[in-house]
Amino acid sequence: MMQQDGNPGAWQQPQQPQQPQQPQQAAQWQQPSAYQQAYAQQAYAAPAQVPTPVPVQPKSRGWIVALVAVVLMFVFLMVSVVSCSNAVSSSMGQAFSGMGALGTTDSDVDYLTEDAIGIIDMSGTIQYDGTTCSPEGLKEQLDRAEENDHIKAVVLRVDSGGGTATAGEEMASYLRDFSKPVVVSSASLNASAAYEISSQADFIYVAKTTEIGAIGTVMQSMDYSGLLDKLGINVDNIASADSKDSSYGTRPLTDEERAYYQAMVDQINETFIETVAEGRGMPVDEVRALATGMVFTGIDAVDNGLADDFGTKEDAVAKAAELAGIAEYTTVSLDSYSSDFTDLLSLLSQNNYDEGDVAAVIKELESHGTLSE
Repeated sequence: MMQQDGNPGAWQQPQQPQQPQQPQQAAQWQQPSAYQQAYAQQAYAAPAQVPTPVPVQPKSRGWIVALVAVVLMFVFLMVSVVSCSNAVSSSMGQAFSGMGALGTTDSDVDYLTEDAIGIIDMSGTIQYDGTTCSPEGLKEQLDRAEENDHIKAVVLRVDSGGGTATAGEEMASYLRDFSKPVVVSSASLNASAAYEISSQADFIYVAKTTEIGAIGTVMQSMDYSGLLDKLGINVDNIASADSKDSSYGTRPLTDEERAYYQAMVDQINETFIETVAEGRGMPVDEVRALATGMVFTGIDAVDNGLADDFGTKEDAVAKAAELAGIAEYTTVSLDSYSSDFTDLLSLLSQNNYDEGDVAAVIKELESHGTLSE
């Protein structure tokens, strides 16, 4: 049957009977969403394997390994030092031989083949510490110079404000008994016990600004009793005699004790004055007048006779050579190596190590001015 629409002259194709519509999902395939893909993968994945239990590892012992490594390295270094020490000690003198003035080292003393001036540095507090600021240390170096025929004189380079009275007295006697010429080169400070020692030299050089002299003796007595009272501290000294605790500082000195200690200081100071007078060739009364306990400048010291002239260390070396009567010479240091280092090398030279040796090495590694004038 023909049908007619709004255009009466137009024929229309007869419509085919419509087929029942299929659901859209069946008619057209759609790309699964990301969620669907993930779900599918999860749904069709192989069953998860039950994880095999992992044995629990013990706590790290890395610090033990590190400690063992450090110990092994330390032993290796010790063995290396031992193997090299003999070679170094035997070649040190030859390695530095032939160097000019002020260019040699302590080890050159045994390898000297020409005239030399020995130089001893005395820098620091005069006390009993084994260095050249002590009686033992100074005597050791003076003996080396005395026994070596190539060393014709000694320069004592001084930079010290003094120290222990007895140590200064001993060192002054060692310098006085030394048979070869000695010239002192004063640095910034040459005072008190250090000057007592210097006064025994044949010639003393200073700089104009050197502080020198300070001839005098002092003793300190502290009294803490007032402070102890404020703190509520009571100290009972049980002594064998009334004055045995006089220097403990827990009570004031009595008049008798003060007079006693003053007489002691005066006696020691008189020894100081006499030593300087003998060494400088000055009348005792003249030195006593200079014994004010105060330092002088180098300028004043040259004027009052406590020093001889202005000059440097090099001037002192030249003067020493002049007094020794030599024209050509080298210089050599008479300062010994550190005794701690020497002891350490001695320990390292042993082939077997035990706990005692290790403790001794550690002690050497950790280690590296009483009446005063």
